[in-house]
Amino acid sequence: MLLQVLIVQNINLSSYIILLPYVLVILMLPFESNRLFVLIISFLLGLCIDYFYDSSGIHSAACTFIGFFRHYVLKYFSPRDGYEVGLKPTIKDMGINWFSNYSVMLIFSHHLLLFYLEVFRFSEFFSTLLRIILSSLGTFGLIYLIQLLIYNNQKKA
Repeated sequence: MLLQVLIVQNINLSSYIILLPYVLVILMLPFESNRLFVLIISFLLGLCIDYFYDSSGIHSAACTFIGFFRHYVLKYFSPRDGYEVGLKPTIKDMGINWFSNYSVMLIFSHHLLLFYLEVFRFSEFFSTLLRIILSSLGTFGLIYLIQLLIYNNQKKA
């Protein structure tokens, strides 16, 4: 969250690409996490971001939504025998393809709700959709980079 508030918030790529890597906190919660715990963590994370962005609840709503939706995405992408105990939803444990599918679906869902709540009108439907797509790709790229940096640091230790 500090990375988001202190550094990423001040990076201005364009009005169409907004990086929101704080969703990584929700993505990285263990598979065994209680659904209520995930919802509470998601809401509190969104509430903290709302406080720093002064955005009156849209981040809380979007984070709570992906906290809820995460269970169904994990169920959809689960292996036939289920997830092994101790595995985490990371590139290291689950592989690049699985992590990419899982994270892109949740990031896109988060951005879809967040940006349409922010605009709250259909007159800018296509420009908002373009913003959602570009921001989702940018956020995924940054999260992917963070995952690779974490994986490489653990590998060397």
